[in-house]
Amino acid sequence: MKKVLDLITEEVKGAFLACGYDEKYAKVTLSNRPDLCEYQCNGALAAVKEYKKAPLVIAEEIAGKLQESEIFSSVEAVKPGFLNLKLTAEFVADFMNGMREDDRLGCEETKNPKTIMIDYGGPNVAKPLHVGHIRSAIIGESIKRIARFMGHKVIGDVHLGDWGLQMGLIITELKERKPELVYFDENYEGDYPKEAPFTISELEEIYPTASKKSKEDAEYKERAMQATFELQHGRKGYQALLSHILEVSVTDLKRNYKNLNVTFDLWKGESDAQPYIPDMVEKMKKDGYAYVSEGALVVDVKEESDTKEIPPCMILKSDGASLYNTTDLATIVWRVKDYDPDTFIYVVDKRQELYFTQVFRCARKTGLVKPETELKFLGFGTMNGKDGKPFKTREGGVMRLEYLISTINEEMYKKISDNNNMSGEEARETAGIVALAAIKYGDLSNQASKDYVFDIERFTSFEGNTGPYILYTIVRIKSILNKYKESGKSAENAAISAPNSESEKALMLEISKFNAMMENAFEETAPHKVCAYIYDVANAFNHFYHETKIMAEEDEKLQASYIQLLELTKRVLETCIDVLGFSAPDKM
Repeated sequence: MKKVLDLITEEVKGAFLACGYDEKYAKVTLSNRPDLCEYQCNGALAAVKEYKKAPLVIAEEIAGKLQESEIFSSVEAVKPGFLNLKLTAEFVADFMNGMREDDRLGCEETKNPKTIMIDYGGPNVAKPLHVGHIRSAIIGESIKRIARFMGHKVIGDVHLGDWGLQMGLIITELKERKPELVYFDENYEGDYPKEAPFTISELEEIYPTASKKSKEDAEYKERAMQATFELQHGRKGYQALLSHILEVSVTDLKRNYKNLNVTFDLWKGESDAQPYIPDMVEKMKKDGYAYVSEGALVVDVKEESDTKEIPPCMILKSDGASLYNTTDLATIVWRVKDYDPDTFIYVVDKRQELYFTQVFRCARKTGLVKPETELKFLGFGTMNGKDGKPFKTREGGVMRLEYLISTINEEMYKKISDNNNMSGEEARETAGIVALAAIKYGDLSNQASKDYVFDIERFTSFEGNTGPYILYTIVRIKSILNKYKESGKSAENAAISAPNSESEKALMLEISKFNAMMENAFEETAPHKVCAYIYDVANAFNHFYHETKIMAEEDEKLQASYIQLLELTKRVLETCIDVLGFSAPDKM
Protein backbone atom coordinates (compact mmCIF):
# COMPACT_ATOMS: atom_id res chain seq x y z
CA MET A 1 0.00 0.00 0.00
CA LYS A 2 1.44 3.36 -1.01
CA LYS A 3 2.20 5.99 1.59
CA VAL A 4 -0.13 9.01 1.81
CA LEU A 5 2.75 11.34 1.07
CA ASP A 6 3.63 9.35 -2.09
CA LEU A 7 0.02 9.53 -3.35
CA ILE A 8 -0.10 13.28 -2.76
CA THR A 9 3.32 13.80 -4.35
CA GLU A 10 2.27 11.85 -7.47
CA GLU A 11 -0.73 14.17 -7.85
CA VAL A 12 1.38 17.30 -7.42
CA LYS A 13 4.04 15.97 -9.84
CA GLY A 14 1.32 15.55 -12.46
CA ALA A 15 0.29 19.19 -12.00
CA PHE A 16 3.89 20.46 -12.28
CA LEU A 17 4.40 18.48 -15.49
CA ALA A 18 1.03 19.60 -16.93
CA CYS A 19 2.02 23.22 -16.33
CA GLY A 20 5.40 22.71 -18.06
CA TYR A 21 7.62 22.49 -14.96
CA ASP A 22 10.07 19.78 -13.93
CA GLU A 23 8.53 17.25 -11.52
CA LYS A 24 11.64 17.46 -9.30
CA TYR A 25 10.10 20.62 -7.81
CA ALA A 26 6.96 18.77 -6.70
CA LYS A 27 8.26 17.73 -3.29
CA VAL A 28 5.45 17.60 -0.72
CA THR A 29 5.97 17.66 3.05
CA LEU A 30 3.83 17.66 6.15
CA SER A 31 2.77 21.18 6.94
CA ASN A 32 4.82 23.11 9.47
CA ARG A 33 1.71 25.26 9.99
CA PRO A 34 -1.07 22.73 10.71
CA ASP A 35 -3.36 25.66 11.56
CA LEU A 36 -3.24 26.67 7.87
CA CYS A 37 -3.01 23.37 5.98
CA GLU A 38 -2.23 19.64 6.23
CA TYR A 39 0.53 19.37 3.60
CA GLN A 40 2.63 21.88 1.73
CA CYS A 41 4.81 22.18 -1.35
CA ASN A 42 7.52 24.84 -1.61
CA GLY A 43 8.72 23.79 -5.08
CA ALA A 44 7.68 27.05 -6.76
CA LEU A 45 10.30 28.90 -4.72
CA ALA A 46 13.02 26.51 -5.94
CA ALA A 47 11.82 26.69 -9.58
CA VAL A 48 12.30 30.47 -9.85
CA LYS A 49 15.93 30.30 -10.98
CA GLU A 50 15.21 27.85 -13.82
CA TYR A 51 11.98 29.38 -15.14
CA LYS A 52 12.59 33.08 -14.43
CA LYS A 53 9.09 33.59 -13.05
CA ALA A 54 7.82 34.94 -9.77
CA PRO A 55 7.27 32.02 -7.36
CA LEU A 56 3.69 33.08 -6.62
CA VAL A 57 2.86 32.96 -10.36
CA ILE A 58 4.19 29.38 -10.58
CA ALA A 59 2.35 28.39 -7.39
CA GLU A 60 -0.94 29.86 -8.69
CA GLU A 61 -0.60 27.91 -11.96
CA ILE A 62 -0.07 24.64 -10.04
CA ALA A 63 -2.92 25.46 -7.65
CA GLY A 64 -5.23 26.05 -10.61
CA LYS A 65 -4.35 22.66 -12.07
CA LEU A 66 -4.80 20.87 -8.72
CA GLN A 67 -8.35 22.24 -8.36
CA GLU A 68 -9.34 19.37 -10.70
CA SER A 69 -7.92 16.75 -8.29
CA GLU A 70 -10.17 14.46 -6.26
CA ILE A 71 -7.54 14.20 -3.53
CA PHE A 72 -7.59 17.83 -2.36
CA SER A 73 -10.45 19.73 -0.76
CA SER A 74 -8.39 22.92 -0.75
CA VAL A 75 -5.31 24.07 -2.69
CA GLU A 76 -4.10 27.58 -1.98
CA ALA A 77 -1.15 29.53 -3.37
CA VAL A 78 0.17 31.99 -0.79
CA LYS A 79 3.02 34.50 -0.78
CA PRO A 80 5.85 34.23 -1.51
CA GLY A 81 5.06 30.98 -3.40
CA PHE A 82 3.88 28.27 -1.01
CA LEU A 83 1.24 25.71 -1.94
CA ASN A 84 -1.03 24.88 1.02
CA LEU A 85 -2.88 21.59 0.62
CA LYS A 86 -5.81 19.98 2.43
CA LEU A 87 -7.10 16.47 1.69
CA THR A 88 -10.71 15.59 1.01
CA ALA A 89 -12.58 13.75 3.76
CA GLU A 90 -13.41 10.95 1.27
CA PHE A 91 -9.77 10.40 0.31
CA VAL A 92 -8.73 10.15 3.96
CA ALA A 93 -11.57 7.70 4.74
CA ASP A 94 -10.63 5.54 1.73
CA PHE A 95 -7.04 5.41 2.99
CA MET A 96 -8.29 4.33 6.44
CA ASN A 97 -10.32 1.51 4.90
CA GLY A 98 -7.30 0.39 2.89
CA MET A 99 -5.26 0.18 6.10
CA ARG A 100 -8.09 -1.59 7.94
CA GLU A 101 -8.35 -4.31 5.28
CA ASP A 102 -4.60 -4.96 5.24
CA ASP A 103 -3.06 -7.39 7.77
CA ARG A 104 0.01 -5.14 7.96
CA LEU A 105 -1.95 -1.87 8.20
CA GLY A 106 -0.68 -0.78 4.80
CA CYS A 107 3.01 -1.18 5.63
CA GLU A 108 4.67 -3.29 2.94
CA GLU A 109 7.44 -5.73 3.80
CA THR A 110 10.76 -4.98 2.17
CA LYS A 111 11.28 -6.45 -1.28
CA ASN A 112 15.00 -6.93 -0.51
CA PRO A 113 15.27 -8.53 2.92
CA LYS A 114 18.65 -8.28 4.62
CA THR A 115 20.31 -10.49 7.19
CA ILE A 116 21.00 -8.24 10.18
CA MET A 117 23.12 -9.19 13.19
CA ILE A 118 22.41 -7.07 16.28
CA ASP A 119 24.91 -7.12 19.14
CA TYR A 120 23.14 -5.87 22.26
CA GLY A 121 23.14 -6.72 25.93
CA GLY A 122 26.83 -7.35 26.60
CA PRO A 123 26.59 -8.38 30.26
CA ASN A 124 29.52 -9.92 32.10
CA VAL A 125 28.91 -13.37 33.52
CA ALA A 126 29.07 -13.80 37.30
CA LYS A 127 27.81 -10.25 37.79
CA PRO A 128 24.20 -9.13 38.24
CA LEU A 129 22.56 -6.93 35.62
CA HIS A 130 22.45 -3.30 36.73
CA VAL A 131 20.82 -0.15 35.35
CA GLY A 132 23.81 0.38 33.06
CA HIS A 133 22.66 -2.64 31.02
CA ILE A 134 19.13 -1.36 30.51
CA ARG A 135 19.62 0.87 27.46
CA SER A 136 21.46 -1.67 25.31
CA ALA A 137 18.82 -4.31 26.07
CA ILE A 138 15.76 -2.09 25.52
CA ILE A 139 17.05 -0.26 22.41
CA GLY A 140 18.50 -3.42 20.83
CA GLU A 141 15.27 -5.38 21.38
CA SER A 142 13.20 -2.65 19.76
CA ILE A 143 15.50 -2.32 16.75
CA LYS A 144 15.32 -6.09 16.30
CA ARG A 145 11.51 -6.03 16.38
CA ILE A 146 11.23 -3.07 14.01
CA ALA A 147 13.58 -4.73 11.51
CA ARG A 148 11.63 -8.00 11.69
CA PHE A 149 8.35 -6.15 11.18
CA MET A 150 9.83 -4.64 8.01
CA GLY A 151 10.60 -8.16 6.74
CA HIS A 152 14.30 -8.56 7.47
CA LYS A 153 16.00 -11.63 8.94
CA VAL A 154 17.44 -10.53 12.28
CA ILE A 155 19.76 -12.40 14.65
CA GLY A 156 20.16 -10.93 18.13
CA ASP A 157 23.27 -11.91 20.10
CA VAL A 158 23.79 -11.10 23.80
CA HIS A 159 27.62 -11.21 23.41
CA LEU A 160 28.52 -12.25 26.96
CA GLY A 161 31.65 -11.04 28.69
CA ASP A 162 32.97 -14.49 29.65
CA TRP A 163 36.70 -14.26 28.99
CA GLY A 164 39.67 -12.44 30.36
CA LEU A 165 40.86 -11.64 33.86
CA GLN A 166 37.44 -11.76 35.49
CA MET A 167 37.33 -15.52 34.93
CA GLY A 168 40.80 -15.94 36.42
CA LEU A 169 39.71 -13.90 39.46
CA ILE A 170 36.69 -16.13 40.09
CA ILE A 171 38.79 -19.30 39.72
CA THR A 172 41.46 -17.95 42.09
CA GLU A 173 38.97 -16.94 44.78
CA LEU A 174 37.12 -20.25 44.47
CA LYS A 175 40.42 -22.11 44.87
CA GLU A 176 41.15 -20.18 48.07
CA ARG A 177 37.76 -21.10 49.49
CA LYS A 178 37.47 -24.68 48.27
CA PRO A 179 40.94 -26.00 47.36
CA GLU A 180 39.70 -29.59 47.66
CA LEU A 181 37.53 -29.31 44.51
CA VAL A 182 38.63 -31.66 41.71
CA TYR A 183 38.84 -28.75 39.24
CA PHE A 184 42.13 -27.69 40.90
CA ASP A 185 43.73 -31.15 40.73
CA GLU A 186 45.91 -31.15 37.61
CA ASN A 187 46.19 -34.93 37.73
CA TYR A 188 42.43 -35.52 37.83
CA GLU A 189 41.28 -37.50 34.78
CA GLY A 190 37.66 -38.37 35.57
CA ASP A 191 34.42 -36.64 34.64
CA TYR A 192 33.79 -33.32 36.31
CA PRO A 193 30.62 -32.86 38.41
CA LYS A 194 27.48 -31.84 36.51
CA GLU A 195 26.34 -29.52 39.27
CA ALA A 196 28.14 -26.20 39.84
CA PRO A 197 30.04 -25.81 43.12
CA PHE A 198 28.31 -22.45 43.73
CA THR A 199 24.92 -20.73 43.45
CA ILE A 200 24.28 -17.51 41.55
CA SER A 201 24.24 -15.50 44.80
CA GLU A 202 27.61 -17.01 45.83
CA LEU A 203 29.04 -16.32 42.38
CA GLU A 204 27.87 -12.71 42.50
CA GLU A 205 29.68 -12.30 45.84
CA ILE A 206 32.85 -14.12 44.73
CA TYR A 207 33.65 -11.82 41.81
CA PRO A 208 33.61 -8.42 43.60
CA THR A 209 35.54 -9.94 46.51
CA ALA A 210 38.22 -11.26 44.14
CA SER A 211 38.31 -7.99 42.21
CA LYS A 212 38.86 -6.01 45.43
CA LYS A 213 41.62 -8.38 46.56
CA SER A 214 43.44 -8.11 43.24
CA LYS A 215 43.62 -4.33 43.58
CA GLU A 216 45.14 -4.59 47.04
CA ASP A 217 47.34 -7.69 46.67
CA ALA A 218 49.80 -7.91 43.75
CA GLU A 219 50.57 -11.57 44.41
CA TYR A 220 46.83 -12.44 44.34
CA LYS A 221 46.43 -10.60 41.03
CA GLU A 222 49.44 -12.49 39.63
CA ARG A 223 47.77 -15.80 40.53
CA ALA A 224 44.52 -14.64 38.88
CA MET A 225 46.43 -13.70 35.71
CA GLN A 226 48.08 -17.12 35.71
CA ALA A 227 44.68 -18.81 36.13
CA THR A 228 43.37 -16.74 33.21
CA PHE A 229 46.34 -17.81 31.08
CA GLU A 230 45.82 -21.49 31.95
CA LEU A 231 42.08 -21.27 31.26
CA GLN A 232 42.71 -19.68 27.87
CA HIS A 233 45.30 -22.33 27.05
CA GLY A 234 43.00 -25.25 27.66
CA ARG A 235 43.38 -26.38 31.30
CA LYS A 236 40.48 -28.84 31.58
CA GLY A 237 39.48 -28.19 35.20
CA TYR A 238 39.31 -24.46 34.63
CA GLN A 239 37.33 -24.89 31.44
CA ALA A 240 34.86 -27.09 33.34
CA LEU A 241 34.54 -24.28 35.90
CA LEU A 242 33.93 -21.81 33.06
CA SER A 243 31.08 -24.04 31.85
CA HIS A 244 29.55 -23.94 35.35
CA ILE A 245 29.97 -20.17 35.57
CA LEU A 246 28.24 -19.77 32.22
CA GLU A 247 25.40 -22.13 33.05
CA VAL A 248 24.61 -20.53 36.41
CA SER A 249 25.02 -16.95 35.09
CA VAL A 250 23.06 -17.41 31.88
CA THR A 251 20.13 -18.99 33.72
CA ASP A 252 19.95 -15.91 35.96
CA LEU A 253 20.51 -13.50 33.05
CA LYS A 254 17.67 -15.09 31.09
CA ARG A 255 15.36 -14.62 34.07
CA ASN A 256 16.29 -10.94 34.38
CA TYR A 257 16.05 -10.24 30.66
CA LYS A 258 12.66 -11.98 30.59
CA ASN A 259 11.45 -9.43 33.16
CA LEU A 260 12.34 -6.77 30.57
CA ASN A 261 10.65 -8.74 27.76
CA VAL A 262 14.04 -8.95 26.02
CA THR A 263 15.18 -12.11 24.24
CA PHE A 264 18.24 -13.18 22.27
CA ASP A 265 18.59 -15.69 19.45
CA LEU A 266 22.18 -16.41 20.46
CA TRP A 267 23.80 -16.60 23.89
CA LYS A 268 27.35 -16.50 22.57
CA GLY A 269 30.25 -15.03 24.49
CA GLU A 270 33.78 -13.84 23.95
CA SER A 271 34.94 -17.42 24.63
CA ASP A 272 33.11 -18.58 21.48
CA ALA A 273 35.38 -16.37 19.39
CA GLN A 274 38.64 -17.81 20.76
CA PRO A 275 39.01 -20.69 18.23
CA TYR A 276 38.99 -18.15 15.39
CA ILE A 277 41.77 -15.96 16.77
CA PRO A 278 44.93 -17.89 15.69
CA ASP A 279 43.97 -18.17 11.99
CA MET A 280 42.70 -14.58 11.93
CA VAL A 281 45.96 -13.24 13.41
CA GLU A 282 48.08 -15.38 11.08
CA LYS A 283 46.18 -14.09 8.04
CA MET A 284 46.58 -10.46 9.14
CA LYS A 285 50.34 -11.03 9.43
CA LYS A 286 50.57 -12.92 6.17
CA ASP A 287 48.63 -10.26 4.25
CA GLY A 288 50.95 -7.58 5.61
CA TYR A 289 48.39 -5.69 7.69
CA ALA A 290 49.59 -6.60 11.19
CA TYR A 291 53.01 -5.56 12.42
CA VAL A 292 54.85 -5.35 15.76
CA SER A 293 54.96 -1.96 17.47
CA GLU A 294 56.51 -1.61 20.94
CA GLY A 295 56.12 -5.36 21.36
CA ALA A 296 52.41 -5.46 20.53
CA LEU A 297 50.83 -6.64 17.27
CA VAL A 298 48.84 -3.80 15.67
CA VAL A 299 47.03 -2.80 12.48
CA ASP A 300 47.05 0.84 11.30
CA VAL A 301 43.52 2.15 10.82
CA LYS A 302 44.01 5.90 10.38
CA GLU A 303 42.72 7.52 7.18
CA GLU A 304 43.77 10.66 5.34
CA SER A 305 40.43 12.35 5.98
CA ASP A 306 40.74 11.98 9.78
CA THR A 307 40.57 15.27 11.65
CA LYS A 308 41.70 13.67 14.91
CA GLU A 309 44.22 10.97 15.78
CA ILE A 310 42.93 7.41 15.38
CA PRO A 311 45.42 5.07 17.09
CA PRO A 312 46.31 1.67 15.58
CA CYS A 313 44.04 -1.25 16.44
CA MET A 314 45.93 -3.54 18.82
CA ILE A 315 45.50 -7.22 17.97
CA LEU A 316 47.75 -8.91 20.55
CA LYS A 317 49.53 -7.59 23.64
CA SER A 318 53.32 -7.90 23.93
CA ASP A 319 52.93 -11.16 25.88
CA GLY A 320 50.77 -12.62 23.10
CA ALA A 321 47.50 -12.27 25.06
CA SER A 322 44.34 -11.26 23.23
CA LEU A 323 42.31 -8.12 24.00
CA TYR A 324 38.70 -6.99 23.55
CA ASN A 325 39.71 -5.85 20.04
CA THR A 326 40.93 -9.37 19.22
CA THR A 327 37.77 -10.97 20.53
CA ASP A 328 35.45 -8.53 18.75
CA LEU A 329 37.28 -9.03 15.45
CA ALA A 330 37.22 -12.83 15.86
CA THR A 331 33.50 -12.56 16.69
CA ILE A 332 33.00 -10.84 13.33
CA VAL A 333 34.85 -13.76 11.70
CA TRP A 334 32.50 -16.40 13.12
CA ARG A 335 29.40 -14.29 12.50
CA VAL A 336 30.37 -13.94 8.84
CA LYS A 337 31.16 -17.67 8.64
CA ASP A 338 27.86 -18.78 10.24
CA TYR A 339 25.41 -16.07 9.14
CA ASP A 340 27.08 -13.80 6.53
CA PRO A 341 25.11 -10.70 7.65
CA ASP A 342 24.51 -7.77 5.30
CA THR A 343 24.48 -5.47 8.30
CA PHE A 344 26.01 -5.52 11.78
CA ILE A 345 24.48 -3.21 14.40
CA TYR A 346 26.30 -2.73 17.71
CA VAL A 347 24.11 -1.17 20.42
CA VAL A 348 26.64 0.09 22.93
CA ASP A 349 27.55 3.09 25.09
CA LYS A 350 28.41 6.06 22.86
CA ARG A 351 31.66 6.53 24.81
CA GLN A 352 32.97 3.46 22.95
CA GLU A 353 32.76 5.15 19.55
CA LEU A 354 36.53 5.48 19.03
CA TYR A 355 37.02 1.82 19.97
CA PHE A 356 34.43 0.64 17.44
CA THR A 357 35.84 2.98 14.79
CA GLN A 358 39.14 1.11 15.21
CA VAL A 359 37.49 -2.34 15.15
CA PHE A 360 35.30 -1.58 12.12
CA ARG A 361 38.17 -0.09 10.12
CA CYS A 362 40.40 -3.03 10.99
CA ALA A 363 37.69 -5.51 9.94
CA ARG A 364 37.28 -3.72 6.59
CA LYS A 365 40.98 -3.19 5.91
CA THR A 366 41.91 -6.82 6.63
CA GLY A 367 39.00 -8.24 4.62
CA LEU A 368 37.05 -9.80 7.52
CA VAL A 369 33.88 -8.41 5.93
CA LYS A 370 32.86 -7.80 2.34
CA PRO A 371 33.21 -4.20 1.06
CA GLU A 372 29.42 -3.83 0.89
CA THR A 373 28.78 -5.10 4.43
CA GLU A 374 27.40 -2.36 6.69
CA LEU A 375 29.02 -1.98 10.12
CA LYS A 376 26.85 0.28 12.24
CA PHE A 377 27.67 1.74 15.65
CA LEU A 378 24.56 2.81 17.55
CA GLY A 379 25.94 4.61 20.57
CA PHE A 380 23.50 5.39 23.36
CA GLY A 381 23.68 8.08 26.03
CA THR A 382 23.66 7.73 29.80
CA MET A 383 20.60 7.10 31.95
CA ASN A 384 20.91 9.73 34.68
CA GLY A 385 19.21 10.51 37.96
CA LYS A 386 17.47 13.81 38.69
CA ASP A 387 20.84 15.23 39.73
CA GLY A 388 22.05 14.78 36.15
CA LYS A 389 24.58 12.13 37.15
CA PRO A 390 24.48 8.40 36.27
CA PHE A 391 21.52 6.75 38.02
CA LYS A 392 22.46 5.37 41.46
CA THR A 393 20.86 3.89 44.55
CA ARG A 394 20.18 6.17 47.52
CA GLU A 395 23.39 4.83 49.03
CA GLY A 396 25.31 5.92 45.93
CA GLY A 397 25.92 2.46 44.45
CA VAL A 398 24.97 1.11 41.03
CA MET A 399 21.38 -0.11 41.20
CA ARG A 400 20.65 -3.72 40.24
CA LEU A 401 18.22 -3.97 37.37
CA GLU A 402 15.80 -6.22 39.26
CA TYR A 403 15.62 -3.65 42.09
CA LEU A 404 14.77 -0.90 39.62
CA ILE A 405 12.00 -3.01 38.05
CA SER A 406 10.70 -3.94 41.51
CA THR A 407 10.63 -0.27 42.59
CA ILE A 408 8.63 0.79 39.54
CA ASN A 409 6.30 -2.22 39.90
CA GLU A 410 5.53 -1.10 43.47
CA GLU A 411 4.93 2.49 42.34
CA MET A 412 2.50 1.32 39.65
CA TYR A 413 0.77 -1.11 42.03
CA LYS A 414 0.17 1.74 44.48
CA LYS A 415 -1.32 3.97 41.76
CA ILE A 416 -3.49 1.21 40.27
CA SER A 417 -4.73 0.08 43.70
CA ASP A 418 -5.63 3.67 44.63
CA ASN A 419 -7.52 4.30 41.41
CA ASN A 420 -9.22 0.96 40.82
CA ASN A 421 -11.27 -1.78 42.39
CA MET A 422 -9.14 -4.63 41.02
CA SER A 423 -8.31 -7.63 43.18
CA GLY A 424 -4.79 -7.72 44.63
CA GLU A 425 -3.57 -10.36 42.19
CA GLU A 426 -5.06 -8.64 39.14
CA ALA A 427 -3.68 -5.29 40.29
CA ARG A 428 -0.21 -6.86 40.69
CA GLU A 429 -0.32 -8.35 37.19
CA THR A 430 -1.54 -5.10 35.65
CA ALA A 431 1.06 -3.11 37.57
CA GLY A 432 3.81 -5.31 36.09
CA ILE A 433 2.57 -4.70 32.52
CA VAL A 434 2.26 -0.93 33.03
CA ALA A 435 5.59 -0.67 34.88
CA LEU A 436 7.39 -2.29 31.94
CA ALA A 437 5.76 0.22 29.58
CA ALA A 438 6.85 3.04 31.90
CA ILE A 439 10.48 1.84 31.84
CA LYS A 440 10.69 1.07 28.13
CA TYR A 441 8.77 4.07 26.85
CA GLY A 442 10.65 6.32 29.27
CA ASP A 443 13.90 5.15 27.67
CA LEU A 444 12.88 4.72 24.03
CA SER A 445 11.05 8.04 23.72
CA ASN A 446 14.47 9.70 23.93
CA GLN A 447 16.80 9.68 20.94
CA ALA A 448 19.21 6.82 21.66
CA SER A 449 22.36 8.95 21.49
CA LYS A 450 21.08 11.46 24.05
CA ASP A 451 21.55 11.27 27.81
CA TYR A 452 18.26 11.39 29.70
CA VAL A 453 16.94 11.73 33.23
CA PHE A 454 15.24 8.63 34.61
CA ASP A 455 12.42 10.22 36.61
CA ILE A 456 10.28 7.48 38.19
CA GLU A 457 7.55 9.93 39.18
CA ARG A 458 7.19 11.29 35.65
CA PHE A 459 7.61 7.96 33.85
CA THR A 460 4.84 6.32 35.93
CA SER A 461 2.38 9.20 35.39
CA PHE A 462 -0.85 8.50 33.52
CA GLU A 463 -0.62 11.94 31.92
CA GLY A 464 1.84 13.40 29.46
CA ASN A 465 4.30 11.69 27.14
CA THR A 466 4.58 8.42 29.10
CA GLY A 467 4.09 4.68 28.64
CA PRO A 468 1.14 4.55 31.09
CA TYR A 469 -0.62 7.33 29.11
CA ILE A 470 -0.26 5.33 25.88
CA LEU A 471 -1.57 2.18 27.61
CA TYR A 472 -4.43 4.10 29.22
CA THR A 473 -5.47 5.27 25.74
CA ILE A 474 -5.47 1.68 24.44
CA VAL A 475 -7.44 0.48 27.49
CA ARG A 476 -9.98 3.28 26.94
CA ILE A 477 -10.46 2.10 23.34
CA LYS A 478 -10.83 -1.52 24.48
CA SER A 479 -13.45 -0.45 27.01
CA ILE A 480 -15.56 1.32 24.35
CA LEU A 481 -15.26 -1.64 21.97
CA ASN A 482 -16.35 -4.02 24.75
CA LYS A 483 -19.37 -1.83 25.62
CA TYR A 484 -20.37 -1.74 21.95
CA LYS A 485 -20.09 -5.53 21.71
CA GLU A 486 -22.05 -6.02 24.95
CA SER A 487 -24.85 -3.85 23.52
CA GLY A 488 -25.42 -6.63 20.97
CA LYS A 489 -24.30 -4.59 17.95
CA SER A 490 -21.73 -5.52 15.31
CA ALA A 491 -19.68 -3.26 13.03
CA GLU A 492 -18.10 -6.21 11.19
CA ASN A 493 -19.36 -5.23 7.74
CA ALA A 494 -19.17 -1.48 8.22
CA ALA A 495 -16.68 0.79 6.51
CA ILE A 496 -15.04 3.89 7.92
CA SER A 497 -16.97 6.82 6.49
CA ALA A 498 -15.76 10.34 5.74
CA PRO A 499 -14.90 12.24 8.93
CA ASN A 500 -17.65 14.38 10.47
CA SER A 501 -15.41 16.66 12.49
CA GLU A 502 -11.97 18.20 12.48
CA SER A 503 -10.92 16.01 15.42
CA GLU A 504 -11.99 12.84 13.59
CA LYS A 505 -10.10 13.88 10.47
CA ALA A 506 -7.06 14.78 12.57
CA LEU A 507 -7.07 11.29 14.07
CA MET A 508 -7.29 9.73 10.61
CA LEU A 509 -4.42 11.88 9.35
CA GLU A 510 -2.21 10.76 12.26
CA ILE A 511 -3.06 7.10 11.64
CA SER A 512 -2.29 7.50 7.92
CA LYS A 513 1.37 8.21 8.72
CA PHE A 514 1.93 4.68 10.08
CA ASN A 515 3.66 3.03 7.11
CA ALA A 516 5.95 6.00 6.42
CA MET A 517 6.87 6.21 10.11
CA MET A 518 7.75 2.50 10.36
CA GLU A 519 9.95 2.66 7.27
CA ASN A 520 11.69 5.73 8.65
CA ALA A 521 12.17 4.22 12.13
CA PHE A 522 13.86 1.20 10.53
CA GLU A 523 16.04 3.19 8.11
CA GLU A 524 17.30 5.46 10.87
CA THR A 525 17.38 2.76 13.60
CA ALA A 526 15.26 5.17 15.64
CA PRO A 527 12.69 3.67 18.05
CA HIS A 528 12.03 7.18 19.41
CA LYS A 529 10.19 7.91 16.15
CA VAL A 530 7.70 5.14 16.97
CA CYS A 531 7.20 6.70 20.42
CA ALA A 532 6.65 10.18 18.97
CA TYR A 533 4.13 8.75 16.50
CA ILE A 534 2.02 6.86 19.05
CA TYR A 535 2.00 9.87 21.37
CA ASP A 536 0.55 11.95 18.51
CA VAL A 537 -2.00 9.22 17.71
CA ALA A 538 -3.00 8.90 21.38
CA ASN A 539 -3.44 12.68 21.68
CA ALA A 540 -5.49 12.82 18.48
CA PHE A 541 -7.67 9.93 19.66
CA ASN A 542 -8.30 11.45 23.08
CA HIS A 543 -9.25 14.77 21.48
CA PHE A 544 -11.70 12.95 19.18
CA TYR A 545 -13.04 10.87 22.09
CA HIS A 546 -13.76 13.93 24.27
CA GLU A 547 -15.55 15.68 21.40
CA THR A 548 -17.58 12.71 20.16
CA LYS A 549 -20.43 10.83 21.85
CA ILE A 550 -19.50 7.44 20.42
CA MET A 551 -21.76 5.17 22.50
CA ALA A 552 -24.60 7.71 22.56
CA GLU A 553 -24.61 8.14 18.77
CA GLU A 554 -28.13 7.32 17.48
CA ASP A 555 -27.18 6.90 13.82
CA GLU A 556 -26.11 3.24 13.84
CA LYS A 557 -24.23 3.50 10.54
CA LEU A 558 -22.21 6.45 11.82
CA GLN A 559 -21.63 4.68 15.14
CA ALA A 560 -20.36 1.57 13.32
CA SER A 561 -17.94 3.79 11.38
CA TYR A 562 -16.65 5.20 14.68
CA ILE A 563 -16.18 1.67 16.02
CA GLN A 564 -14.18 0.64 12.96
CA LEU A 565 -11.99 3.72 13.35
CA LEU A 566 -11.43 2.76 16.99
CA GLU A 567 -10.51 -0.80 15.99
CA LEU A 568 -8.00 0.57 13.50
CA THR A 569 -6.55 2.97 16.08
CA LYS A 570 -6.15 0.12 18.56
CA ARG A 571 -4.43 -2.11 15.99
CA VAL A 572 -2.00 0.66 15.06
CA LEU A 573 -1.16 1.45 18.70
CA GLU A 574 -0.80 -2.23 19.66
CA THR A 575 1.45 -2.92 16.66
CA CYS A 576 3.66 0.00 17.67
CA ILE A 577 3.98 -0.94 21.34
CA ASP A 578 4.78 -4.50 20.28
CA VAL A 579 7.80 -3.31 18.26
CA LEU A 580 8.79 -1.22 21.28
CA GLY A 581 8.71 -4.40 23.36
CA PHE A 582 5.71 -4.02 25.67
CA SER A 583 1.98 -4.72 25.70
CA ALA A 584 -1.27 -3.30 27.08
CA PRO A 585 -3.52 -4.77 29.80
CA ASP A 586 -7.28 -5.14 29.30
CA LYS A 587 -8.04 -2.64 32.04
CA MET A 588 -6.21 -0.21 34.28
